[in-house]
Amino acid sequence: MRLGVIDVGSNTVHLLIVDARPGAHPIPASSFKHELRLAEYLTPEGDIDDAGAEELMGFVTECVEHAADLGAAHLLGFATSAIRDAGNTEAVLARVRERTGVTLRILTGEEEARLTFLAARRWCGWSSGHLLLVDIGGGSLEMANGLDEEPEVAVSLPLGAGRLHRELPGDPPAPEEIKALRRRIRARIGEVVPDLTRRSPDRVVGTSKTMRTLARLQGAAPSGEGPYVRRILEREALKEWVDRLGHMSVADRQRLPGVNAARAPQVLAGALVAEGAMDLLGIDQLDICPWALREGVILRTLDHLEGDVDPFDGALER
Repeated sequence: MRLGVIDVGSNTVHLLIVDARPGAHPIPASSFKHELRLAEYLTPEGDIDDAGAEELMGFVTECVEHAADLGAAHLLGFATSAIRDAGNTEAVLARVRERTGVTLRILTGEEEARLTFLAARRWCGWSSGHLLLVDIGGGSLEMANGLDEEPEVAVSLPLGAGRLHRELPGDPPAPEEIKALRRRIRARIGEVVPDLTRRSPDRVVGTSKTMRTLARLQGAAPSGEGPYVRRILEREALKEWVDRLGHMSVADRQRLPGVNAARAPQVLAGALVAEGAMDLLGIDQLDICPWALREGVILRTLDHLEGDVDPFDGALER
């Protein structure tokens, strides 16, 4: 069957269409996305303003039409921190539902971590043993570890690259601004390190566009070479890139391999988060996993499809 998933993230609204069936590898059929950056539509009170809501509804409508044109039999929609943390979450969801017919389900940070861990576990396989996951999104940082498909520990922190880059207003930012943000990132990650380091992992993986971009800066293969090429992120090389990025303007960052105009402003913040997580968790090197939250939602949906169970109704619970 053909399944569509609308992912409303902090940076991007992304529709992924896959051909899938229970027990089979989901095969991507189409990818359709829009750089919305909902955080830029927040009022001083923390609400998503009318312009942001209209932009969101317009693109969700396009997603519905695109999915129908491609014959998607099921269409799921979910949203993460950008809408979850807004002051008018329910009002925005109601407007989207009324205009488009799509019910966007709000995932908690822990649910994000658990679903992303599921995707990484399925991609890496059981032979990977005890798995540690680090995922840097636009609004939050998710980390999880465990031996099974359900992680033993799953945490979410408000340390997304899109959220944090606004704390580095200079172009390039002042050294003291970078230092202050670095300290704050490490203080928050330090709170959860004891839970995540109770057992040494057999394999560490990183997911998300930010992680892929940082690996690309270190010489990893471009996305055009396909998902099966091994890509890694090394801590020592990352430290060098944090220093380099801190001295570069946004325009200079756009000239780097794998860094587009939308990601250039926030790649330094993302690098600081990745460096902090790798340092505090004792990670020298991690593998880039091409599957993340969207694939986790798809896999969970397929797991429950035969029983006609709503994958968001309890299936995401611990």
